[in-house]
Amino acid sequence: MHRILNFNAGPSTLPLPVLEQARDEFVEFRGTGMSIVEMSHRAKPYEEVHFGAVSLIRELLDLPDHYKVLFLGGGATLQFAMVPMNLLPAGRSCDFTLTGSWAKKACDDARKIGSVSVVYDGKPVNYLSLPAPADLMLDPAAAYLHLTANETIGGVQWQSFPDAGEVPIVCDMSSDFLSRRLPVDRFGLIYAGAQKNVGPAGATVVLIRDDMLERCADTLPAYLDYRTHAEGDSLYNTPPVFALYMVKLVLEHLKAAGGLAAAEKWADQRSGLVYDAIEGSGGFYSCPVPPHCRSKMNVVFRLPSEALEKTFVAEAAAAGMEGLKGHRSVGGCRASLYNAMPIAGAEALARFMAEFAAQNG
Repeated sequence: MHRILNFNAGPSTLPLPVLEQARDEFVEFRGTGMSIVEMSHRAKPYEEVHFGAVSLIRELLDLPDHYKVLFLGGGATLQFAMVPMNLLPAGRSCDFTLTGSWAKKACDDARKIGSVSVVYDGKPVNYLSLPAPADLMLDPAAAYLHLTANETIGGVQWQSFPDAGEVPIVCDMSSDFLSRRLPVDRFGLIYAGAQKNVGPAGATVVLIRDDMLERCADTLPAYLDYRTHAEGDSLYNTPPVFALYMVKLVLEHLKAAGGLAAAEKWADQRSGLVYDAIEGSGGFYSCPVPPHCRSKMNVVFRLPSEALEKTFVAEAAAAGMEGLKGHRSVGGCRASLYNAMPIAGAEALARFMAEFAAQNG
């Protein structure tokens, strides 16, 4: 077996023990005589997987009882529409921070449904920085404040979250969910596509506070109403069974490894290794993001020329490190360092960066 170091932004690397367990259980799941992808989502073996994953999310996040854990389809992209459809009533406005490509997509969909007030727009700095949370001029009457916790393309991340007072915060945490401890009580709703830190593509985690469910309009179609899924334990229709099975295995792996305290420590170590390689290169590498908001999940950097960047990506791939090309919209290089990336992977990348700079500087 040949396993590379996978620095792709998503779908992304998963823990090897999780993949091996899924391989071993795939054809015949735990004495049932069938694969988990063949059995009814109402069957007891799947219910144990489903509710076990809910319980693990609650435990890892120390989630209060007045929050529901939902599993939905459609990725975070569906949430760009579901959030305003459920939580932005007529005659009200929501506040938005435009911090990068994903925040802009969410904002564009919200504008199709209701009134949006932009309280921060990162366009003048090419979405390569974030304001101090206390500097945001928030509307105390807003229906909610929408944040994107981490922008995978621009490499910016909120290291601390604004205090919005009585205004609930809605946050897209797709690319840093379960990578750090959270002040959960500040959030009315958190959503995250699974394919970064939590599992494979196909499942979306939504954490929603009970009082937010009271805002949902009776005119919504059933699947687009959060209450449908809260009342039905995310079993209103057939859920993404295999994806949620994988989510549970990843959650078990994270718990056994030390939970969010360990994940937070690893994120600091991995990103620190790569940022140190950038800063210690004598200017050969440069990171366009200021230190106060540099992402610990997606480290973006540039080389002296696009030709050198192309060579860097090719030689890294030949050395067993894939996925280091920056997003097509911005170019450059990017190393995605999600929970399943071993510290040794970040160390290997830092060594390669130093060697490449020495040979080409």
